Amino acid sequence: MMQKIDLKKTHKDLFSARQTPKFVDVPPLRYFMIDGEGPPEDEAFQEAIQALYSTAYTLKFALKKAGRTDFVVAPLEALWWSDDPRAFAENRRDRWRWTAMVMQPDHVEDADIGDTLAELQRKGIRNPAHDRLRLETLEEGRAAQLLYIGSYNDMGPSVAELNAFAAAEGYQPNGRHHDIYRSDPRRTTPEKLKTILRQPVAPAS
Repeated sequence: MMQKIDLKKTHKDLFSARQTPKFVDVPPLRYFMIDGEGPPEDEAFQEAIQALYSTAYTLKFALKKAGRTDFVVAPLEALWWSDDPRAFAENRRDRWRWTAMVMQPDHVEDADIGDTLAELQRKGIRNPAHDRLRLETLEEGRAAQLLYIGSYNDMGPSVAELNAFAAAEGYQPNGRHHDIYRSDPRRTTPEKLKTILRQPVAPAS
């Protein structure tokens, strides 16, 4: 019987953070990615989520049917940044930029994307975000991370705690802030939402 890949188990240390900060070494990982800008509640971000998951699940079932290795679809993740560094502290969400993404196993190939998008087109379930979907490797390396529990709107102090921890250990940010969403907001109350906060770092000069 073919073994199913579960990336959460393969990379357990990346998906099992605690509420106290710690360092992890993140290997190069492959993702379906879609870029956008604006607040997460806007239609653009919601379309990106729908495009990522419809593509991931359609591909999963197609590969399984073809006799290629089956896999568990990974959780939603996102990178966040802004050209104006004050935009997050001042909650100016129209200035936020993001990359929504879902991790993919190594046996997923670029050619698989075209076949999957064609199948989604045939089924009539594509949206504009599908046209921006790509498969890309993300290299973060050394990173600080912690588990945050609570509303997405209130994670600012935990982000500050994470950055302060890294600075105290002689590191500075070296990449975009990274969220890994471990809860489904449709089924979880805001105060119980679990999000892993990650910040790639490099030694401070």
